[in-house]
Amino acid sequence: MDWTHFFMSWIDPQLLMLVALGTFAGIYVGAIPGLSVTMAVSILISFTFSWEMFDALSLMIGIYMGGVYGGSRTAILLNIPGAPSAIATALDGYPLAKKGLAGEAIGLSTTMSALGGLVGIVVLGIGAPAVSEFALRFQPRDYLLLAILGILLVGSLSGESLVKGIFAGALGLTIGCVGLDPLTAQERFTFGQIELWGGISFIAVMIGLFGVSEALMQLQHVDTAAVKQVIRRIVPEWRSVVKYLPLSLQSSAIGVIIGALPGTGGDIAALMAYDQAKRVTKNPETPFGEGAKEGLIAPEAANNAAVGGAFVPMLTLGIPGDAVTAIIIGAMFIHGLNPGPMLMIERPEMFWFILGALVLATFFMLVFGLTGIRLFVKIVELPRAVLFPLILLLSIVGAFAVNNSIIDVYFMLGFGVLGYFMKMYGYQVGPVILGVILSRLIDDNWRRAIISEQESLPRLFHGIFTSPLSAVLMIAVILVFVSNTPLWAWGKRRLSRGRS
Repeated sequence: MDWTHFFMSWIDPQLLMLVALGTFAGIYVGAIPGLSVTMAVSILISFTFSWEMFDALSLMIGIYMGGVYGGSRTAILLNIPGAPSAIATALDGYPLAKKGLAGEAIGLSTTMSALGGLVGIVVLGIGAPAVSEFALRFQPRDYLLLAILGILLVGSLSGESLVKGIFAGALGLTIGCVGLDPLTAQERFTFGQIELWGGISFIAVMIGLFGVSEALMQLQHVDTAAVKQVIRRIVPEWRSVVKYLPLSLQSSAIGVIIGALPGTGGDIAALMAYDQAKRVTKNPETPFGEGAKEGLIAPEAANNAAVGGAFVPMLTLGIPGDAVTAIIIGAMFIHGLNPGPMLMIERPEMFWFILGALVLATFFMLVFGLTGIRLFVKIVELPRAVLFPLILLLSIVGAFAVNNSIIDVYFMLGFGVLGYFMKMYGYQVGPVILGVILSRLIDDNWRRAIISEQESLPRLFHGIFTSPLSAVLMIAVILVFVSNTPLWAWGKRRLSRGRS
């Protein structure tokens, strides 16, 4: 281990300041809907191409780590996820804020985010070659099965009605298919409108369904006094950390594995960890979706652990784990480095420098995340007549900022109205977002899988059942599917009666 380069960003005042500045900026960029970490890092390339490599990497790593965490702030306080990876956080974080526990929720999410980030970094440092070799074993059919496994999470996000959840998930898949076919450029659901060729912005859908719909729902209670936030302590009690440690480690493991798979990322990792938390938590103090702390901890640990996971294929294979690491690869090329197998041989000091900078960024994330909470939660205590116009303004700015397109604002407002009526009639908006996220992954990998098997369905199934990895994923898909059926619930009731 190269301790000199590992601690380089810790002992050099300039690098230390750049990591701190990047993490601070990342937290607040991540908290603003529409301003993504990917956007921030891509803009930075044009400013940092003349910098020293270590300086540029320090700033980018800080923004990356801070931005993934930052999305949880507005998800908890306003029910507007600042980033896709914070969608699952809003499911239980916002109900906690409505109960006056926003300070405790942010403190707990910050601590578990830091823990998840450290787990991801440890795996990157110890098992990078092994994890990258495992990720390379994934064929298109495995990605397809992984996406199908993800879409089956509608059972966890559907609330009381699985049928309504399936409908909402199918609606999300349909929305994700709008635009030009990525393989043939054939128009799909565009109805002859050129504006739809590029598809519907996922950010516009997310902000509309979560933020605008919530503002419209709360207009019915505009005269109700704001909930006073109780902030007795921000740093979680040690016993709480110990109590939720097994769940956070499980969620972090999911985050690392999903993060290491190219083309996935923290949003899918967070949703899968949320589903896993619902399955392993037998008797939560509060039901999931109503302010369960387990529903807050799992996605936050997973999406930050996915950061370390995303660096694994980038540093060992030269394959980006997500959009941000793809941009960092570009920055490394600009500075004359070649990410991949030879980087570990020719420039091993870069690996250890990145590892040290990630640990330092995690520390700063914890410090900045736990400070300023008392001021930040005042947002929730604003009079509703002020807060809801502010949410709508943030939503409009966020939707427009992605592509500088007024069309995205129209879509965002339209999905806000749709989300309002869905909530009025008992439909959850979570499955819609899940469908939109996974539609491209399912579409692309179905095509690749079937083409690789010469468009033969029997050959595809033969490949699934003869490959150990594919077979395990197929069994997981079947088990998750069966567990969402009434037959499974009936069997569990019979079993519990038999034991009693």
